[in-house]
Amino acid sequence: MPQKKTNWSQLIFSYFMITIGSVIAAFAIEEFLVAKQILDGGIVGISIILNNLTKVPLSLYIVVINIPFLILGLRQLGKTFAFKAAYAMIVFSLALANFEELEEITDDPLLATAYGGLFLGVGVGLVMRAGGCVDGMDTLSLLLSKRTQFSTGQIILGFNLIIYTIAGFIFGPDRALYSILTYFITSKVIDMVETGLEQGKAVMIITENGERIAEEIYRQLGRTVTLLEGEGLISGKKIVLYCVVTRIELSELKRIIKEDEGSAFATISDVSEIVGSHIKKKGVKHAHEEDNPLS
Repeated sequence: MPQKKTNWSQLIFSYFMITIGSVIAAFAIEEFLVAKQILDGGIVGISIILNNLTKVPLSLYIVVINIPFLILGLRQLGKTFAFKAAYAMIVFSLALANFEELEEITDDPLLATAYGGLFLGVGVGLVMRAGGCVDGMDTLSLLLSKRTQFSTGQIILGFNLIIYTIAGFIFGPDRALYSILTYFITSKVIDMVETGLEQGKAVMIITENGERIAEEIYRQLGRTVTLLEGEGLISGKKIVLYCVVTRIELSELKRIIKEDEGSAFATISDVSEIVGSHIKKKGVKHAHEEDNPLS
């Protein structure tokens, strides 16, 4: 029973973080970037371009364009991620609609670029830290990276360069350059608040229910797990599971661990470098792995 209360408190706190982060991100977009025709990347950037061309509310574009990516996230990354992403996008869109009524904060495009990127990075970083997502392009890029030779960061950068090039033709080259600068500021701030999208996380789980947890990780995330035998000084025989996941998958992995009826204990650490294709090729299984989640 106490474990359930802890889970509820953590769930509520994660949605609180998503709410705060989404509002901060919306504030940055509407009060700094949109007013100066400076673009964020991804779906938000596409929505800003369409908003300037058609005058349809920015919040409406963000909701509509993100729907296919939410469905994709639900199928590939699980219900928990999809629900949090949907909630983040709804709060983000509602906040955008409310901030439209406020006056712009500065007339200086350089200040708008710097502070827009700063606040946007903080907001998006908080949402990511809580396991959510405000832009469906991140989800698409993560899934594409697992089926191509390109990393998540490279795919996101490629999409954004296309968006910024289009913005250069529509709004002028100076707006495109400001947008690129905003993108790099935002990326650095996100790294400070939460690890980047392509950052790997090494997870070591010590439990009595090793096979059950491994099968659940494989079923929910498609990740294989290395199984080791261990022995506690007091607790006796234990199973040690080792796996490497992406940051987006980490929230779902934590949920799986917390639902274990035994005394699962886990440590999580950053992975500075990954040699091989464990993270990037989730969708490709070797012959000996097809029916066995343990590698």
